[in-house]
Amino acid sequence: MGKVYLFEHPLIQHKLSILRDKNTNVKDFRELVREISMLMAYEVTRDLPLEDVEIETPICKTTVKRLQGEDLGIIPVLRAGLGMVDGMLELVPSAKVGHIGLYRDPETKLPVEYYCKLPTDVEKRRLIIVDPMLATGGSSNAAISLLKEHGGKDISLMCLIAAPEGVKAVMEAHPDVDIYIAAQDECLNEHAYIVPGLGDAGDRIFGTK
Repeated sequence: MGKVYLFEHPLIQHKLSILRDKNTNVKDFRELVREISMLMAYEVTRDLPLEDVEIETPICKTTVKRLQGEDLGIIPVLRAGLGMVDGMLELVPSAKVGHIGLYRDPETKLPVEYYCKLPTDVEKRRLIIVDPMLATGGSSNAAISLLKEHGGKDISLMCLIAAPEGVKAVMEAHPDVDIYIAAQDECLNEHAYIVPGLGDAGDRIFGTK
């Protein structure tokens, strides 16, 4: 059964407060997304498997712990999810990166896939979908379903800010998926924006506001 993990670390909350500020410029916003993602990745990867490896220090031979293979896959949802990738790769540079592109159909309001490029061995990897905002849950659910269709089994979702509606939607559609968030906000407004949120994450990351 999947769980929701809320990160209340003071550094994450401090950086998130600056991220929310409408006066934060593009450069600082982009750097903050990377920094928060790196701090969150530290916890998200806490249970990665280790193996014993024998090495020789300048003093003697010894057995140490190292990550067991290259078994992590980072999957950003385009385009805003791209802003979270570099922070995670700083901690796990050997991870493979896939990409999922989705847009919302203006008539049906449902997510439509327009791009999907994944590691060839997704069924063997722990997959972490990254997307700054979990609003209605539509895009996240579509991304999770897409990974499952390609053989993904161990899937998590990592977001900076989530609305209760989005968390509920993902937990109902994919009860086997863990959700990692830095903040759970009040609600969605009539335009499906998270309140208080931080606006359109993609626009603020790439300066297209």
